[in-house]
Amino acid sequence: MATVVCISSGGVDSACTAAHLKSNGHQLYLLTFDYGQRSRRELERAKIIAKYLQVEEHKIVDISFMKDLYAKSNVLTDDHSKIPNKFDYSIVVPVRNAIFLSIASGWAFSINAEMVAYGAHKGDTNYPDCRPEFVNAINKMVNLAEIDGIKQGIRNEIKIWSPAVDGIEKPDLLRIGYKVLGDKLFETWSCYTDGVKHNNEFVHCGKCESCVNRKNAFLAAGMQDKTKYAE
Repeated sequence: MATVVCISSGGVDSACTAAHLKSNGHQLYLLTFDYGQRSRRELERAKIIAKYLQVEEHKIVDISFMKDLYAKSNVLTDDHSKIPNKFDYSIVVPVRNAIFLSIASGWAFSINAEMVAYGAHKGDTNYPDCRPEFVNAINKMVNLAEIDGIKQGIRNEIKIWSPAVDGIEKPDLLRIGYKVLGDKLFETWSCYTDGVKHNNEFVHCGKCESCVNRKNAFLAAGMQDKTKYAE
């Protein structure tokens, strides 16, 4: 089995991806990024999933300086922008996955891992850095960056993988993840905000694009959605 660095946001897709890799016997290292996102709650949920999966190591990397660089380019890091309830290009954080995967690859090369994974699924077609052609391109790039070390046997060649590469849709990914995580799956955080306070706890807003996608995916998977939503 391979040693894998898996990017884990604290959301449902990355949690299911990590669970899938863990269930296949891979040695799992999780990497979470604080990139100045409005939703801080997802960082805490990433810790919960890492602990439950008993991963080899979980790092939370602070790259929150990106918030200043991104400025008003997207609604996920700009606190004053209105978050849409359906897809709009304002949701796309510029080259976010390229940044994440480059850093993850640096860690992977350093610990002699063979794979870097992230949770993009087949349905993520609205996001350029989730598509298989992007994965193929960045896979080539990171290995070219270490090609001499690979040829000398100092570095392992890395495979970058996502569920999208294997044509896995979000509902299928949820079913896969639930087999490993059980009801822990509902402790993941998908909301683009830090949620809405309801009965002395913060719950998913239920109306942002990500919450809507989460609801629809559980419905399509034929699974009872035990996530708590404000509406």
